[in-house]
Amino acid sequence: MSFSSGVKEELYRHISPARHCQLAELAALLHFNGSIGVGTTGTFLQIHAENALVVRKCFTLLQKTFNISTETRVQQENQQTGYFCRIDDPELILRILQGIKFLDQTGSPTSGEESLQDGLRCPVSRLLIRNSCCQRAFLRGAFLAAGSMSNPGKGYHLEIVCSRPLQAQQILEILTEFEIEGRIVQRKKYYVVYIKEGAGISDFLNVVEAHVALMEFENSRIVREVRNTVNRRVNCETANITKTVTAAARQVDDILFLQQKYGFEKLPVSLRQMAEVRLEYPEAPLKELGMYLDPPVGKSGVNHRLRKLCELADAMRS
Repeated sequence: MSFSSGVKEELYRHISPARHCQLAELAALLHFNGSIGVGTTGTFLQIHAENALVVRKCFTLLQKTFNISTETRVQQENQQTGYFCRIDDPELILRILQGIKFLDQTGSPTSGEESLQDGLRCPVSRLLIRNSCCQRAFLRGAFLAAGSMSNPGKGYHLEIVCSRPLQAQQILEILTEFEIEGRIVQRKKYYVVYIKEGAGISDFLNVVEAHVALMEFENSRIVREVRNTVNRRVNCETANITKTVTAAARQVDDILFLQQKYGFEKLPVSLRQMAEVRLEYPEAPLKELGMYLDPPVGKSGVNHRLRKLCELADAMRS
């Protein structure tokens, strides 16, 4: 099971105790996966999803909020399995759509759309998600219906795919109220709300109350960050070692050139002693070289003497 599937499994099992939160989550599921159709018996309300958890959650919420049972079935379409939850009773459909604020008391779409199908794709009523707990439930339903996220061990990416820009904008506004930074990008005909930062995804999992997934995510995040820190330090130390070795090799070359072309006896005592110690310990760091001098010299003093030797060698070459 992928990490994203594990998150959805946990969200599926989470049932809000308050009815208003259950309605908010049901509204999100219908918002993304609901449709209105006309069959031989008249108008019907249908939830269609590729993920069985979405249909099962709709079935559970319909039972708890409206005390009704619906028909759930599996149907094969174009080599893909579709999961359906269907209601054919017009009175029940009216109760449900009024309960989740898609229809007003007169039976007209609250979004102002002429078509009820178009009304399902419009932003849900703010009356339904005015409370923080209901906003959490709405995000939970939105992710269960249209969300996905990458394995935290490979990267940080969470997204919710919307069919209309106003849908995406409403989700982004809710995320902002929880101080989660998200963005919207258009991908073909869809509008995708996404979060790329590890801290933002962690906050999202906490908001939708996927606490088990949150712990797993944080564990993976810690391991990944420690690994990255170690890699950065290793790379930094490797670069420093390479730099030190290169400088030492250049110093030895310059000192050998001075020995052959100039002679150590012409050097001042301090530089002659420094040249002899460097030739004797070609791989030693500057601090260690200073301890071999008599009297001992600090790192800056050693660096100064070696620089003088290199400058003298460059002057003679030119």
